[in-house]
Amino acid sequence: MMPLQTTISYTGEVSGVGLHTGAEVRAVLNPAPAFTGVVFRRTDLDGFEIPASPLHVAHVSYATALVSRGVMVATVEHLLAAIRGCGIDNVYVDIDGMEVPILDGSSKVFVDVLRRAGTAVLHAPRRHLRIKKKIEVADASKHIAIEPSDRYSLDCTIEFSHPLIGHQRVEVEISNGAFERELAAARTFGFLDWDEPLRKKGLIRGSSLENAIVLSAEGMINPEPLRFRDEFVRHKALDLFGDLALLGMPIKGHVTAFRAGHALHNALVSKLLRDPEAWAILED
Repeated sequence: MMPLQTTISYTGEVSGVGLHTGAEVRAVLNPAPAFTGVVFRRTDLDGFEIPASPLHVAHVSYATALVSRGVMVATVEHLLAAIRGCGIDNVYVDIDGMEVPILDGSSKVFVDVLRRAGTAVLHAPRRHLRIKKKIEVADASKHIAIEPSDRYSLDCTIEFSHPLIGHQRVEVEISNGAFERELAAARTFGFLDWDEPLRKKGLIRGSSLENAIVLSAEGMINPEPLRFRDEFVRHKALDLFGDLALLGMPIKGHVTAFRAGHALHNALVSKLLRDPEAWAILED
């Protein structure tokens, strides 16, 4: 039987502060019809719609933001990862501010809300993006690639000169609930000596020990222990998965990322879509 598209059965709601703005924000997830994809609706701006699409990506240094006609919704990657990881194809996100709430710094709360909302099957075939040839992007010592595969898998590596991180690598096949088990709970992280410089740039105004792992030179200053031994690379894989969710459908391809971040993730998406021989949209 051909797989069909999905949406959520009931509404779900989250509220909290934006990581970078520090502003209180509320987001309500609503069912959407087939072929909608994920669409953000700014309820503070008369429901102005911003589709979660590569066409609207902007400002990707410390988070991924979407912009349409000057209207922004920022830090979308953790929510998009949860929606795709839960197998949801179509949802409206009604949000009353310019940044998705950071919550605990992971996708876990979003996943919990989506699971409570339930899944509704729609009478439309699900499509997937099949990768037909390898596409690569490099920037100095950083690189990322996507290549053909019959499954969707991520191979992510990071390197930081910190005793709790060092060289970490995780490989995940996105199937059978693997996103929820392996990536969803991994929290964002930063370094104590980054705090003042980033705040001077108007960033991380909402950061705290409740929504990020914070590392000093000696170790971790959060009272809560790590959720995974290699939580740092798992969070980077979560970010990667969320950025690739902007492609709007499940992927059949293998992604390899080495020291990559939002800018490189989105450069890969852009380069892939510019080459029509590199991909095809097919029904499952």
